Amino acid sequence: MKKIIIASTALAAVAALALSGCSGETRGGDDSGSAAGEGFAADSLIGVALPDKTSENWVLAGDLFKNGLDDAGFESDVQYAGASNAVKDQQDQISSMVTNGAKVIIIGAKDGAQLGTQVQQAKESGAVVIAYDRLILNTEDVDYYVAFDNFKVGQLQGQALLDGLAAKGEKDSYNIELFSGSSDDSNAAVFFDGAMDVLQPKIDDGTLVVVSGQTDIKQTATAGWKPENAQSRMDTILQGSYPAGTELDGVLSPNDTLARAIITSVEAAGRDVPVVTGQDSEVESVKSIVAGVQYSTIYKDTRALVAQAIEMAKELQSGGEATTNDDTYDNGSKIVPAFLLAPVIVTKENAAEVYKNDPTLLELTK
Repeated sequence: MKKIIIASTALAAVAALALSGCSGETRGGDDSGSAAGEGFAADSLIGVALPDKTSENWVLAGDLFKNGLDDAGFESDVQYAGASNAVKDQQDQISSMVTNGAKVIIIGAKDGAQLGTQVQQAKESGAVVIAYDRLILNTEDVDYYVAFDNFKVGQLQGQALLDGLAAKGEKDSYNIELFSGSSDDSNAAVFFDGAMDVLQPKIDDGTLVVVSGQTDIKQTATAGWKPENAQSRMDTILQGSYPAGTELDGVLSPNDTLARAIITSVEAAGRDVPVVTGQDSEVESVKSIVAGVQYSTIYKDTRALVAQAIEMAKELQSGGEATTNDDTYDNGSKIVPAFLLAPVIVTKENAAEVYKNDPTLLELTK
């Protein structure tokens, strides 16, 4: 079945169904007026527009793109949107890349619903647009999407929560709370929908009880992916829904930064730390998992994702089409050919095995 992403003017709302298997086929976007299928000089400019530096993985991605594109012989322009007025900042950066003649522009969108004008400019200039990690919405002018399978990420998080609760001991029901990411990030709803694909049946049959009653994504969203927002919401939930004697068993957290903020809130309230999920394999969370505090994270090797995006640029440079393996991503205007990588769940039990090829993270497991 298909995964469908629908964006409205105010909010990217994502309805994700079960993901179909990888097709293994190669295809390109509409290459009329673009560099797709035509090739370009080996030392051409490749632009990379990234959203912010709030996550370790975005910082790492910027360094990897700079070094990888330079090593491949391209001229690189790697930009981060500023902390204030970030959407406008990214729009201006992309327009500048177009003006400077970029042949490929790789975009990790700050807000995937607000880049239509800029990607149209890019397409009209002959550039190929690759959406990186976050889908660009409501436009025909995005050629490719490269990401981890984000619906699967959510499913893994939901299953990890269930596994962690079961490991705590059998109960008739478990009290949980739900957190999701920022509403301006198209991935946030994909993660949440994937998790709810696993958790909703258990909520429906009473195995899981969301004590606060906050189950809608608008209630669970964390503006800007900011940890202080997650911590504040957790504080409020604990104060309002968990009187003394009411135990919080588990929390669905969409990433590691928010997981640590949620754990901080719980510890400040003098409560036992519940089962808390995460994502991104951030250093502090890996340490926490090894120490038995945070329960799980997701490993999405940024090195592999950046390498795939650069490989797509190289294929385009040589006059070919970029390799894709999935055709189920609808951005509201078109099916965007995608290359998806597989995420991996990480707990204390399998951390050393998962990180065996990542020296930095492997060292944390010893």
